[in-house]
Amino acid sequence: MMNDEHLDRIAARLEAERPIPRPAFRGELRRELTRTALRRPAAPPRLRVMIASFAGSGIALLAIAAIGLAGGGPLAPG
Repeated sequence: MMNDEHLDRIAARLEAERPIPRPAFRGELRRELTRTALRRPAAPPRLRVMIASFAGSGIALLAIAAIGLAGGGPLAPG
């Protein structure tokens, strides 16, 4: 069974031996991420329509569930 001291030594070893990317790679990654973030639109097109459709379908499903719990609907005992 592993104790806390053993786990602490493993954690320290993993942190010490963790490879660090070269500065050139980090710089290129930062430039690419910045470039991508600037090109990306702030919100998807027709965001309000998507929100309304998801909310509407959710309300419809809740209404169907409420009708079923009240004993109505196509599966109600006749």
